[in-house]
Amino acid sequence: MTPQERLTELGLTLPEVTSPLGAYVPATRSGDHVYTSGQLPTVNGELKATGKVGAEVEAEAAYDLARICAINALAAIASAAGGLSNIVRIVKVTAFVASAPDFTGQAKVANGASELFGEVFGEAGRHVRSAVGVTVLPLDAPVEVEVVAEVR
Repeated sequence: MTPQERLTELGLTLPEVTSPLGAYVPATRSGDHVYTSGQLPTVNGELKATGKVGAEVEAEAAYDLARICAINALAAIASAAGGLSNIVRIVKVTAFVASAPDFTGQAKVANGASELFGEVFGEAGRHVRSAVGVTVLPLDAPVEVEVVAEVR
């Protein structure tokens, strides 16, 4: 199955690329790689949740928000690469989790993005990753994900 067929099977479609909040671009290509800016969990231009994971936002909900970030990242990568079919593999994922002081489940939250990439790309979706707890993210988002992908 192609990545597009897998997305369809999952009931997902790539959204429009989210407009930047500042003086940057959503994704840029350098050689055979596309680097995304941090992607927030927005749907139709609206942030799906705000607050700290482990306080106002449950870890399970944050997992789902990380999946939304991953879909937004795929849209940005596909836009820079000339389409989803030009993505060869996901190389690196960094997940930032706005965390309550005692929350230590950042890796489980980041699995929302990582598992989506595996579902869409199979073995080519396996990647290296960092999951980082932070005090606050733009717009008080609970999760932000950035991605490096190899493209053709």
